[in-house]
Amino acid sequence: MFRRLSLAAIMSAATAAPALAHLDPQAHGSFMAGVSHPLFGADHILAMVAVGLWASQIASGAGRRSALWAVPAAFVGTMALGYAGAVAGLGLPFVEPAILASVVALGLLVAMAARLPVAASAAVVGIFALFHGHAHGGELGSAGALQFGIGFVVATALLHTGGIVLGLGIGRFAPVATRIIGALTALAGLSLAFG
Repeated sequence: MFRRLSLAAIMSAATAAPALAHLDPQAHGSFMAGVSHPLFGADHILAMVAVGLWASQIASGAGRRSALWAVPAAFVGTMALGYAGAVAGLGLPFVEPAILASVVALGLLVAMAARLPVAASAAVVGIFALFHGHAHGGELGSAGALQFGIGFVVATALLHTGGIVLGLGIGRFAPVATRIIGALTALAGLSLAFG
């Protein structure tokens, strides 16, 4: 098992791209640019799918089905606030390091199958979402900001949904597989940070 995990971690690290999800500012401003934006960076994909995976793990506890919508909604809502702040010109320090930290932290939360209360889980993802949203709006001018913002919100929600579906699907038959995916996500985050 350790040998397989090591091989998977090495393969993930070897194929991981640096955190380059941000398109040329001239390409921004349309709904489709917003939809595609989160899909071009491993950091965004890993973090957003991990949110869905974690929500599915939390929801597997008694009386916690609300995590399936509350945790991703907290991410999407706070990400939109971070985006609006960046478009308005508000600064936020340590945006890229916080995004990379979110990949590692969310991966570890999934790997540990951490079952925090739903409100606390929503707060954790919300903090990270603020930085993701700020990054989306950081290099965008005001032209087309609304269409672009709607596009990346839709893409983010779809990535969360994919993580939830994946988590619920494999969690039913092999819950340890979800934890392995979380560990691999954390390793990929480290490779992005130090690669």
